[in-house]
Amino acid sequence: MKRVALFPGSFDPFTKGHYDIVIRGLKLFDEIIVAIGQNTKKQRYFPLELMIEKVTGTFEKEDKISVVTYNELTASFVKKFDARYLLRGLRNTTDFEYENSIAQMNKYLNSELESVFLITSPEYAAINSSIIREVHRYDGDINVFLPYTL
Repeated sequence: MKRVALFPGSFDPFTKGHYDIVIRGLKLFDEIIVAIGQNTKKQRYFPLELMIEKVTGTFEKEDKISVVTYNELTASFVKKFDARYLLRGLRNTTDFEYENSIAQMNKYLNSELESVFLITSPEYAAINSSIIREVHRYDGDINVFLPYTL
């Protein structure tokens, strides 16, 4: 059976840390779907269309990676792709606490779903989308944190 993983997130923006998790995830999975979702608790800073374009372009030469968008429960959405895994990155213990709660709920909603966590590579552990948005908002250069150019 093909091992398909969904890498869900708001990716506002998609950073080098996210990129690192996807590339390293290819060692574990046959296919990875980067799923840009709508988070009801957040209002997007970067337009969704821009992130789709940038993330798709970042992986254009990698046929095992695709990019989709969604606006529903992740535990339900994975079924459309026969994905049985969620790929997530952890930077620190705060991320673990948050992700653990989400993983438990996803498992409750979809008993076939397994969450797989990769520890962020040390050089990307300090990258945080919220901080990057704030730097960008005040005209700071954020391109060093992104796998593409804005």
